[in-house]
Amino acid sequence: MKPYWSGVFPAITTQLHKDGSLDLDATAEHADALIRSGVAGLVFLGSLGENQSLTDDEKRAVMGEMVKVVFGRVPVLSGVAESSVSEACRYVRDLEQVGADGLMLMPPMVYKSPDPRESLHHFRTVAKSTGLPIMIYNNPLSYGHDVTPGLFAELADQKNLVALKESSGNTRRITDLHNTVGDRYAIFTGVDDLALESAILGIDGWVAGTGIAFPAENQYLWELMRRGDWDLAREIYRWFTPLLHLDTHPKFVQYIKLAVQETGLGKEWVRAPRLTLAGAERKAVLKIIHDGIANRPKLPKRK
Repeated sequence: MKPYWSGVFPAITTQLHKDGSLDLDATAEHADALIRSGVAGLVFLGSLGENQSLTDDEKRAVMGEMVKVVFGRVPVLSGVAESSVSEACRYVRDLEQVGADGLMLMPPMVYKSPDPRESLHHFRTVAKSTGLPIMIYNNPLSYGHDVTPGLFAELADQKNLVALKESSGNTRRITDLHNTVGDRYAIFTGVDDLALESAILGIDGWVAGTGIAFPAENQYLWELMRRGDWDLAREIYRWFTPLLHLDTHPKFVQYIKLAVQETGLGKEWVRAPRLTLAGAERKAVLKIIHDGIANRPKLPKRK
């Protein structure tokens, strides 16, 4: 089966004004910059997009406007992180109405369930409520639901489940997925500082985080990995890795938004309960970002 989606699908931030209100113009400008870098799709309102900090009306406003702005240039996906199955189904129906191209489906975010029966029920029920294609987001470290290769095999008969974002942090999973489900799903990595390791094992795409602050470098690294230019890919990856580590910290939203600000692609403002960085932590993160900017590799001109 040919993957339904492939390439870099960055998880974009939701840009805000300093008072916490939506800044749709800034979000649109960032989306344009990412599209110009060559990304294959965009994921709005994921964890990095502060999905659960926004109201229902705000989420619908973001998606309605971004569908218009992107205007079919790349697929537009929304994260679905509602707290109940029924609310997730309702939101998905609204996504259909505004013209979204698909969704990245997370488990119920307030319920950390060790019971795979419940996880399967959630994913199946939401999938059956829509005709939109779906990427399942597996992040057991953060969300308490582990969608194992065996569970993906059980879900394989649901045709609109077309991709998976593997963020367990265990790269063994990629080979286990290939051995268990073959090419049934497009496999995306969702852990920035495992991108090269994952690419070697065979993935179809990357839901990038830190790369939204360095879109040209992120896309170049992806292209090197796709064509198997491992020596040059390792060189870029070694420069990039301190920045990519920003994606794997509990404050990854604040860290990446600060990186976006420092590279001129947005602002650092976040929605409470998150707060912008302060003190020694802010200084340390800024050093990583500024060192990365100062040592940016020279890239070939895009054709």
